[in-house]
Amino acid sequence: MLSKTQITKRASKKRNPEIVETIKLARKKGELELAKRLSGPNSNYTKINVDQLNDIKEDKILIVGKVLGVGEITKKKHIIALGFSKQALEKLKKAGCETLTIKQALEKSKLKDFKIIKDLKNL
Repeated sequence: MLSKTQITKRASKKRNPEIVETIKLARKKGELELAKRLSGPNSNYTKINVDQLNDIKEDKILIVGKVLGVGEITKKKHIIALGFSKQALEKLKKAGCETLTIKQALEKSKLKDFKIIKDLKNL
């Protein structure tokens, strides 16, 4: 596990101010596992298609990465992600899913009971 100091050092190397703010907020709220994942390399972020969300058993999902708009979703889910494509947002809203960015969820303290999706191999 990375320390708060190491997470801060890794966050200082990030160029996207939105991600830096999200890392700081996660660290402040005690969500160190999330802060660690966000402060890591962008290549470790998950990109998941809407249709792959159907394969996930949990209803409350946190994705450290982006949700893309390929496919259709048939189940109602609560999804928190770093970002959503426009197509993905439209499809998720149409299916009745609730969506929040990680930053919005941290600000509202709504991360309880969400399963972090680390990679697509372990769905």
